[in-house]
Amino acid sequence: MIHVLSANITSPLGFTTEENYQAVLSGCSALKRYEGLWGLPEPFAASLFTEEQKAALAIEGYTFFEALAIRSIRKALTYTSLGNDISRIVLILSTTKGSIEALGEERYYPSKAAQRIAEAIGLNTKPIVVCNACVSGLSAQLLANHLLSEGIYDYAIIVGAEVQSKFIVSGFQSLKAVSEEPCRPFDIERNGLNPGEGAATIVFARTNSEESWCLTDGATRNDAYHLVSPSPQGEGLTAAIEAAMKGRDKTKLATVCVHGTATLYNDQMESKAIERAGLSDIPLSALKGYYGHTMGAAGVLETILTMRATDDGLVLPSKGFTELGISGKVSISGKPQSTNKTAFLKIMSGFGGCNVAAMYEKTTDCGIQTTDKAKLVKSHTIKLSSEDGTSLTDIYKQQIGNYPKFYKMDILSRLAFVATELLLKNGQWSMVNGQWSVILFNHSSSIVADRQFLDTIKDAENFFPSPSVFVYTLPNITTGEIAIRHHLCGETSFYILHEKDETLMQQILEATLSATKARNVISGWIDAESDTDFECDLSMYNKISNE
Repeated sequence: MIHVLSANITSPLGFTTEENYQAVLSGCSALKRYEGLWGLPEPFAASLFTEEQKAALAIEGYTFFEALAIRSIRKALTYTSLGNDISRIVLILSTTKGSIEALGEERYYPSKAAQRIAEAIGLNTKPIVVCNACVSGLSAQLLANHLLSEGIYDYAIIVGAEVQSKFIVSGFQSLKAVSEEPCRPFDIERNGLNPGEGAATIVFARTNSEESWCLTDGATRNDAYHLVSPSPQGEGLTAAIEAAMKGRDKTKLATVCVHGTATLYNDQMESKAIERAGLSDIPLSALKGYYGHTMGAAGVLETILTMRATDDGLVLPSKGFTELGISGKVSISGKPQSTNKTAFLKIMSGFGGCNVAAMYEKTTDCGIQTTDKAKLVKSHTIKLSSEDGTSLTDIYKQQIGNYPKFYKMDILSRLAFVATELLLKNGQWSMVNGQWSVILFNHSSSIVADRQFLDTIKDAENFFPSPSVFVYTLPNITTGEIAIRHHLCGETSFYILHEKDETLMQQILEATLSATKARNVISGWIDAESDTDFECDLSMYNKISNE
């Protein structure tokens, strides 16, 4: 349980949390229809910064993505003091594509961007990038909760940031997921999402001495169903909600702040999960009608806005909603509602089958919960590299060879798949639902798939964005492939570091398993440039505790 010191939202609706909140109260939306932008042949609606706003936010020497994150962090830090010991502060960056506009340059790498952002705000600790698709913003907050609860750091600066581009929009258009008009979450007329950009920052601390918002609990679960389509009955999200809500009184909830992308399948799945979790009577809040889908920033931005509204005794209206268009029993309105409750649930789902639920409560009792510190025993290890001249495909053919989907994967997922198959083949393991986690690390994100997708959109004469390639431009798809193959429904997460750091990786693993019900984890370093240029060091860990 950690508490909020300060926060900031920087978006096309305003550069402070209060500006954003007042804009939403007034019914303003940043969504606009664009035609011909970036040379895209199809129109789309999106929430984008104006050129004047970009000029105001720009910082010389930094990409716009980096500048946006730095501006948001600095604004949040003006409202608080973190003390002088910067070795006790960690920066966690949440994003899906980072500075993708700089692809081909060193500044593209999310790990490099995180390091530059950390240095710009005066930190010398090693930053962590959470790249867990659309749930990244909530995943980052749960990671902060784990690390601070274990006393590894005293403070965590969580910044979620996303800048839209031809790369991202064309990818979602290739999946037929983008609407030309402002999105309408949970509505019968909904027909797709709207891309959005912005940055949002939450500063967390381990302890507090006064009433404040606290992240009291949370959970991550995988559907183990499909890489891009959610489980129809919402098994993963239901399990995450139930784990986050365990032992808590649902009547104390002011709202459930939903993911609400306004896509046909996601909204339907969310409604079923909410009903199955027994939350049908709790008012829902869907905020993407104001901001669009800000992806890596969404989990942070929407959490901050819900805190601010709950402080005012309000459940924010779901803009664009008029008539229910899902089968799950839920309570949602296009009008504001009053509340006297001081707690809420935030939920999100994303590609790779990941689902996250997090509980927040305003209280004076935000002390650190005592957890049974996990001790991890490494039971088996697989190391693969291209140093001996053997290709990854050859390893697959010689030692596995019975999973045709292998050839559809990108190189990073192929490497993760082969290593996991060999690990589980040689190690002793038994699948117990919810007790296995998959936590992977690398440096280069999904750069090979990024290059491949860029090739499908860079030539106007041969413009054909490939949906099958676009899916793999999210590195956490590697964990989704493993979850589907082995029906692992526990936590799946992907972290990007500037360089391989065994100590930091071990701290993340131990802190995560100390705070969760997972008993076992598959984890390690995985990076690949090609079929003949790769490195993987993957291990199976078992949790030993005093329970």
